[in-house]
Amino acid sequence: MNATAGNDAYGRKSFKRSKSHFADRITTDGRDGWPVEAGRYRLVVSRACPWASRAVISRRLLGLEDALSLAIADPIQDDRSWRFTLDPDGRDPVLGIRFLSEAYDARETDYPGGVSVPAIVDVPSGRLVTNDFQQITLDLATEWTALHRDGAPDLYPARLRDEIDEVMREVYEDVNNGVYRAGFATDQEEYAEACRRLFRRLEFLSQRLSRRRYLVGDTITEADIRLFTTLVRFDAVYHGHFKCNRWKLTEDQVLWAYVRDLYQTPGFGDTVDFDHIKRHYYQVHTGINPTGIVPLGPDLSGWLTPHSREELGGRPFGDGSPPGPVPENERVPAAGRPHT
Repeated sequence: MNATAGNDAYGRKSFKRSKSHFADRITTDGRDGWPVEAGRYRLVVSRACPWASRAVISRRLLGLEDALSLAIADPIQDDRSWRFTLDPDGRDPVLGIRFLSEAYDARETDYPGGVSVPAIVDVPSGRLVTNDFQQITLDLATEWTALHRDGAPDLYPARLRDEIDEVMREVYEDVNNGVYRAGFATDQEEYAEACRRLFRRLEFLSQRLSRRRYLVGDTITEADIRLFTTLVRFDAVYHGHFKCNRWKLTEDQVLWAYVRDLYQTPGFGDTVDFDHIKRHYYQVHTGINPTGIVPLGPDLSGWLTPHSREELGGRPFGDGSPPGPVPENERVPAAGRPHT
């Protein structure tokens, strides 16, 4: 998760998401020098970050837990970047580092950009391989197939890729990135335009999902994962913190049912930590929330209520099956989960 301020066509400051500087790919044939290999790499994430959450969900749905280990950073950063203060002695037990920036430095000394998650690190060398959040999940779905679990879903089916890509492009521009453009806007016009585009797209998506269970085809795909990670954070942080408050997600019957359907699907909700999400946004973004006060709401119990989306048909995992139980050391603490 990394962003910069730039200038728009009128010379005004505007929010721009930085491109991934380290865009090497881990592939079956190892053409970038990084072949797919069980146990070689470590995925570093923050459960607060929607971009990192994509990778966490994909990894779990595909059953890559044993092949690609997981490091979870503290949701509160400091000036030295994402830190491993959740681990004993504040050090990642596999990489042996205290800050993700150490893996960036091992790859490129004095790297001028920000330190972002998700990031994949080569364990033997301690060097960063990639922080390309757009490509990581696509490669997990298509390049890591030999290591997928039995019954893993096809999250990026070849016959639907053109449609998936188009849906994801629109969702990225107006929704995934749109909430940030609204939240970090520095003038009224910039904010209003981002907010209008966001809610126009949400209304369009609501209409699309009123007649189909999933965004593309009749199974879960990469497109659903990318929309979910923004929607699941919407009422908790974007509605208030980023001023995306024309309406709450819970006020749209279709989108609220859709995101609950996914949340209750193994591989989605069991990766979501609302405590990490709220503390990160409200305590790290001091320019927006200088007091650092974290709100008590919203009530999370609704996430576990019936959604009735099964009536639209669809098969969540296609010809496959749900993932197994969450590994003990990766379970979301009780503080981050809804309770009935």
